[in-house]
Amino acid sequence: MSKWEYLKKGDIVDVVSPGFASTPEEVEGSRQFLLKWGLQPRIPKKLIQKHFLHSNTDEKRFGFLREALAAKDSKIIWCLRGGYGSNRLLPLLDEVKKPARQKLLVGISDITSLHVYFEQRWNWPTMHASLLDRMGSGKVPPKIEKETMDLLFGKTKGVEFKKLKAMNKAAENLKSVKSSVVGGNLVVLQSTIGTPYQLNTDNKILFIEDLGERGYRVDRILEHFQQAGLYKKCKTLVIGEFLGGQESDGRVLWPQVFKSWAERLDIPVFSGMEAGHGIVQRPVPFLTKAVLTGGKKGCLWIEAEGEES
Repeated sequence: MSKWEYLKKGDIVDVVSPGFASTPEEVEGSRQFLLKWGLQPRIPKKLIQKHFLHSNTDEKRFGFLREALAAKDSKIIWCLRGGYGSNRLLPLLDEVKKPARQKLLVGISDITSLHVYFEQRWNWPTMHASLLDRMGSGKVPPKIEKETMDLLFGKTKGVEFKKLKAMNKAAENLKSVKSSVVGGNLVVLQSTIGTPYQLNTDNKILFIEDLGERGYRVDRILEHFQQAGLYKKCKTLVIGEFLGGQESDGRVLWPQVFKSWAERLDIPVFSGMEAGHGIVQRPVPFLTKAVLTGGKKGCLWIEAEGEES
């Protein structure tokens, strides 16, 4: 597997905005956050422009991403925010030759489209971690900020998710699985199915999370995964944070949906991974070495496979 380059003080961070727009205050907060870490933020002046859907036109958003990918003096691309839009850039990325220098992409939510692309087309590991606008607004707990920083700077060599709840017998009986983690936002992952960018879960640990999806919508997506064959060669399914999604009567049905699917699937299913859209957004390295041990309380260890530049 490829390895990213650890950050060090003074490194340039290329900031991109592939989806929704951020406010000027959020952009400035992101700048100050990176400066606090001793990094040099490179935020294009016209990164955010008035648009009825996105932070900019497809062409401009792609142009800024392409410039960040081609830059020879940076090794990380950090997304300002999520929101719909990243998947519209994938056909444009097809026209770009694989960059000579590997970059580490950081972001969550809609950025899942880019995670899948970088991992499957270029064999680049990526980092599912808090977006810059959230970091810059002080919404990330100090403990999670430090954990993310330590991973990116190479002060720690991995992240451990303990006390994962086994949701079926296959999970309880599992001894261990050595693989790598892929996945991200559930709805965005579904949007890859039937496209040239479809998520490949073969021999992988699949991680999913989402926000505001009602029970029937979650079930529909999991059924789509089933019909598309995403579970056939998948090693395990690990469920991260799912928030909101109340029915009209206030009930939340997606826990029952996951329980039903865990009983239906042959692969081990675990829940309780502290990653997603909640307050506690722990960083998750994708496409790096990972070990998942089973039992009623599972444990997932994911290496941060970086190297000194």
